[in-house]
Amino acid sequence: MSIQLYHKTSYECSKVITQRYSTSFSLGIKTLSPEFRDPIYAIYGMVRLADEIVDTFHGYPKEQLLDAFKQDTMQAIASGISLNPALHSFQQTVNQYQIPLDLINAFFDSMYMDLKDIQYDANLYQTYIYGSAEVVGLMCLKVFCKDNPALYEQLKAPARSLGAAFQKVNFLRDIKDDYNGLGRMYFPNVNFNAISGREKQEIEEDILRDFQLAYEGIMQLPEGAKCGVLLAYKYYLRLFEKIRNTSVDHLKSARIRVNNLHKIMLLISLVFRNYFQTRLSPAKLLQ
Repeated sequence: MSIQLYHKTSYECSKVITQRYSTSFSLGIKTLSPEFRDPIYAIYGMVRLADEIVDTFHGYPKEQLLDAFKQDTMQAIASGISLNPALHSFQQTVNQYQIPLDLINAFFDSMYMDLKDIQYDANLYQTYIYGSAEVVGLMCLKVFCKDNPALYEQLKAPARSLGAAFQKVNFLRDIKDDYNGLGRMYFPNVNFNAISGREKQEIEEDILRDFQLAYEGIMQLPEGAKCGVLLAYKYYLRLFEKIRNTSVDHLKSARIRVNNLHKIMLLISLVFRNYFQTRLSPAKLLQ
């Protein structure tokens, strides 16, 4: 026996976390080249656990748990080992791909923001999105561009835009649950009880700009990464289109979804259209 069994088991634990919590990202990861799958599972596994602390561990000391989780994360990275399998696979990924600690710290900063009653202005909104979503895109980009630091620098802005687009779509999709269940309203200067169609449209126009910038970056990714990222992109673009066609009143009373069968059909359609060799605009991707 060797420690390789523990390494393998730890990545498998992160994979299970991903599969249980996100069918869309699981499908996307399955279409990555095998070399990328484990490290992306590891990144998602860590951030998912932190999300669970702040979003679902009601009745438990969330701040203490988040403090301990962050400390354990940083200790795992520094020592190169952890008895928490999800953190062990994450530290391996961080150390192997030289993911900067400032990205991880920014992520935890945003998690701490979710423990506070914050009235978001434009600056706090951008700070939260950067830490909760954009840095996750940058962590994944470090994996995809391991041997090409110049490409990483070139694609940082599109990667951030992709993370921002996903997060803002999540904000719209979850607006009812975030406000009624968690007391959160992320969009700056927006009153949940009086949100207008015009305000929704302005948010959607901002999201569309993020999608457009992100697409240009996706098309420059290494071939082994392009497939999975584009699948996640197309899923979120479809979800975004459903939200755009939903009234404010309905959005405030129901959670918009793309069902699992439709997700699988998106995957099949991408394969048959040989998407990684065809430059398609966001409008075309929605067809």
